[in-house]
Order: sequence, then C-alpha cells, then structure tokens
Amino acid sequence: MRILGIDPGFAITGYSIVDYIGNKFSLITSGAITTKAGVSFPLRLTKIFDDLNMIIEEYKPDAISVEELFFNQNTKTAIQVAEARGVVLIVGCKRNIATFEYTPLQIKQAVVGYGRADKTQVQRMIKTILNIDNLPKLDDTTDSIAAAICHAHSCKFAEKL
Repeated sequence: MRILGIDPGFAITGYSIVDYIGNKFSLITSGAITTKAGVSFPLRLTKIFDDLNMIIEEYKPDAISVEELFFNQNTKTAIQVAEARGVVLIVGCKRNIATFEYTPLQIKQAVVGYGRADKTQVQRMIKTILNIDNLPKLDDTTDSIAAAICHAHSCKFAEKL
C-alpha cells in the first residue's frame, strides 16, 4: 500500500509518500508545500491544491492520511489551517483516493504506542520504523510521515478484526 501522509497547514503543508508492504515501511519521498506570507489566502490554498495534485499524479498513492487539527490558542490560525485541511480533503475526494483522518493522539499511539508521547519520542520511533538515520528538517514533514505510519498500522489492525 502506498500512503500519502499529510500534516496540513496554510504556510507549510508537510507531505510524505510511504510504502507499506508486508510489515516493511519505505519512505519514498517527503517534503513541504510552502506558501508565501503576503500572498492572498485564496492563492495560497490554490498552491496547496495544485501541488498536492502534482504529488498524487507522480506517486499515485492508494490512500491519504491526514492529521486532524488540535488548537487551543489562536482561533484565526486554526480557521486558516482548517481551510487548508479542507483543500487536502477535497483533493482526495476529487481524485477518488480514500482519505483517512487521525487525531494527534491516534498518530502518537500508532507510532510510539503511547498517545501522550513527545516529539522526540515520535521522531526516534519514525527513524526506527523506517530504518533511517536522519529525518527531514521540518517538523511538518516528519509529522506527515507519522500520519502515514499511523494509517498503515490502523489498516493492519482493521484487517485483523
């Protein structure tokens, strides 16, 4: 199964393509879609839409795994991130790709085995799971990898039911 993991944002949308075959994970690619401050918000959302479509066209994922939002501070930022997240959901729907949403707690639980794990624990487990020495520099990209791993583990669990 090929999974497109997404950590949505309007300034930075982290993405990763992870293959999960048998019990083995392979990181195919990862990166970030960035939009510039000062550009109109609709144009920023359009860039996310266009770039995600190009990624999907190139890598042809079987599923999309998106991190749900958790905000307790800035309402304006939360709304804008939610709108960017909506773009991700629309892309998945328009491209007929099954799209799954996971909370940060679910992602940490699936990757580390503990829903309250800190970023360092999650990063360490991602390196172990993928058998890699270095993670991408941006947390948004690393979070997208965690979202993809979460989906793979969730599907594996669902198959056993």
